[in-house]
Amino acid sequence: MATTPTATPAPKTNRIGLTVLDYRGGKTTLCAGCGHNAISERIIDAMYEMGVQPERVIKPSGIGCSSKTPAYFMSRSHSFNAVHGRMPSVATGAVLANHKLIALGVSGDGDTASIGIGQFVHLMRRNLPIIYIIEDNGVYGLTKGQFSATADVGSKLKSGVLNDLPAIDTCAMAITLGATFVGRSFSGDKKQLHAMLKAAIAHKGTVMIDVVSPCVTFNDHEGSTKSYKYMKEHEEPLQTLDFVPAFQEIDVEYDPGTTVEVTMHDGSRLRLTKLEEDYDATNRIRAISRLHEAHEKGEVLTGMFYVNPKAPSFIDMLNVTDQPLATLPESVIRPGKEALDEVMQSLQ
Repeated sequence: MATTPTATPAPKTNRIGLTVLDYRGGKTTLCAGCGHNAISERIIDAMYEMGVQPERVIKPSGIGCSSKTPAYFMSRSHSFNAVHGRMPSVATGAVLANHKLIALGVSGDGDTASIGIGQFVHLMRRNLPIIYIIEDNGVYGLTKGQFSATADVGSKLKSGVLNDLPAIDTCAMAITLGATFVGRSFSGDKKQLHAMLKAAIAHKGTVMIDVVSPCVTFNDHEGSTKSYKYMKEHEEPLQTLDFVPAFQEIDVEYDPGTTVEVTMHDGSRLRLTKLEEDYDATNRIRAISRLHEAHEKGEVLTGMFYVNPKAPSFIDMLNVTDQPLATLPESVIRPGKEALDEVMQSLQ
């Protein structure tokens, strides 16, 4: 008796009709087990679920293992591998030229906290609309595992060398300088990082997420404070996160008084369910204090530290026209002879 062949089910698509394969990139060349690969997967999942058009995304990066990762996700997006530590300048220029695009910059702890620290400082203070991800492993993976500026005091290299210098806390720095969405996660915490990235996509301003991402080759041994084992033993989440996009209204049940809800500029909602302490992620001073408290206790604090969806972005402050500058005709952006004559006359 002949049987009718079963039809192959159509691949699942998101709200704009794309499959998850449309958000993937090339095959990774990083070490097996590298935390950076897990971050790339979470970016793919978040962009897919939020229904972001890949061609609307720019992916600037610097130099280092982390800065290779934009090649491993969203191959249909625009990429630019900048000079070491100079990604913020490239990203700023790109966003100002076309603020209709979504900027997702990927950097490393060396790229950000050492050679690029000056650029990082000025990016954070401007509140430029950008998602800035630090893939933080505490070492220079491309140059054989020397300590980076985010390595904790007392952390040990595979060679046995101890770090004597205090770590730069990029999250505390970002909040102090003016970033309006600051958090830390762990590449091994799929649920937390996924929710944080979805909320980051909806935020209009500077998002800075420091992701502890163990280097399996140079910094995943006993004595490292950036290893998988250390993170699992010392991670202290501030809250559980849930993000509800404006286009996908979902009712979530929770006990009254235990959840703080932050409404984003586009109507999306970020829900922060308190765990063991009374913490308000919209309180900037408390966020900085809690990070310092965690440092004194030897905790690796993760979660949403600070969010302010109401602050004006750099685009708002500059009063940039709604039409992307890169698309304006020369007749609009180039001053006429009369204007130039007036300037010259004023200088005489």
